[in-house]
Amino acid sequence: MSQQTAQDSAARGGVVWALVITSVAGFMAALDNLVVTTALPSIRKDLGGALDDLEWTVSAYTLTFAVLLMFGAALGDRFGRRRLFLAGLTVFTGASAAAAMAPGIDSLIAARAVQGVGAAVMMPLTLTLLTAAVPAARRGMAYGIWGAVNGLAVASGPLIGGSLTEHVSWHWIFWLNVPLGLALLPLARLRLAESYGTGARLDLPGTLLGSGGLFGIVYGLVRGPVDGWTGTLVLTALFAGGSLLVGFVLYSARAENPMLPMRLFRSRAFSGINAASLLMFLGMFGSIFLLSQYMQGVLGYSPTEAGLRMLPWTGMPMLVAPIAGILSDRVGGRPVVAAGLFLQAAGLGYLASVITADVSYAAQLPGLIISGVGMALFFAPASNLVMSSVLPKEQGIASGANNALREVGGALGIAVMSSIFSAQGGYESAQAFVDGLRPALVTGSGVIALAAVAALMIPAARRGGRSDSVVAAAATEQAPAPAVETLSH
Repeated sequence: MSQQTAQDSAARGGVVWALVITSVAGFMAALDNLVVTTALPSIRKDLGGALDDLEWTVSAYTLTFAVLLMFGAALGDRFGRRRLFLAGLTVFTGASAAAAMAPGIDSLIAARAVQGVGAAVMMPLTLTLLTAAVPAARRGMAYGIWGAVNGLAVASGPLIGGSLTEHVSWHWIFWLNVPLGLALLPLARLRLAESYGTGARLDLPGTLLGSGGLFGIVYGLVRGPVDGWTGTLVLTALFAGGSLLVGFVLYSARAENPMLPMRLFRSRAFSGINAASLLMFLGMFGSIFLLSQYMQGVLGYSPTEAGLRMLPWTGMPMLVAPIAGILSDRVGGRPVVAAGLFLQAAGLGYLASVITADVSYAAQLPGLIISGVGMALFFAPASNLVMSSVLPKEQGIASGANNALREVGGALGIAVMSSIFSAQGGYESAQAFVDGLRPALVTGSGVIALAAVAALMIPAARRGGRSDSVVAAAATEQAPAPAVETLSH
């Protein structure tokens, strides 16, 4: 009895440590997507550089992060997920220190690009390592906490960056990562178990096609609003990236051991949750990007004040996402994800209807709360659905693919909604900003409503205790493949 108790206690301790390590690492990687945006004026004052250079301090990270996510996951599957997680964390921490000490704008851009490389290796493996550490029956709650922390990082990036810049120094938006990374390295080495994927050789042609295609698409999306959508370089990047991605799909459909098996998309669970993730991040990133500017540029709040007033939206995942994870364990992920997306679409639609050049905060509050609850209901069950839609040996690349699609969605959201904003309004006056913001938010609301429809494609949980993962695994087994494993939860 006492031996069993000791074993149970050790198992719980392993779960807690895995949750802490992966959540903090995921927070660091997700935070750096938008943490720089509110610090750009201060960075320009200290380091100089043109507006184009400042844009690259954001874009350099987004590019390397999005492009290398699937490759990072594949490396972890092949050489050891904990080993590559430690390597990615080391690179990310060192690059953060280099960014904090950058003597000029060019060295800062280079450090940000290296940061993205480290994050691309580290981020998809956080979910895979957490899945390996947590028993299947408790994964909903674990994903809920992990999703809450990552969602908070994405949404609060402008607040954290603005607060540190305003009250300390812009350098601290990068220094913040260093003690966290140094603390996580020994903990990850001692507390995380090693695991591997299929053990297949690295798919070099698939890696080159997929990474090159993502680079072209993401480059075109992040430069389009700055350089113009009809610019030669932007059009070339988008066309070349699209062509390479088509080649990647055709190659992967026929290759013996592809980096991303196309048969995974035959599963309605895998296809549905990835489509929903891309569309959700498209609507969410674009909305947060513009709303944070609206609160500062139109309503006159400081970066810290604007971030605090966004907390009913951005902070809601910390309260609701763990509950959403528990709900997904009991009723299945599909209804929770779909409900969350519909709520977030409704919240953005409400904000679009009430926003004016002098709207009161009380009038905005219902929309912020509804959007926050919706976002919180999405994160935890979505992670659960991704990881349960494939076999255990394929979870690494599934996580990498989902994260890559989220990043593409985020870049697409900022590009599309910035273009709508520029076409309908601008920065000339408060009213011009509102004129551009309103149709952009309507677009974001519509896109997230489409994400909810995509989520409804996911197979419902079966009665008798069988989960979404069993349904997805059964669908995967129908594809021609040798000796496929079964999932037993």
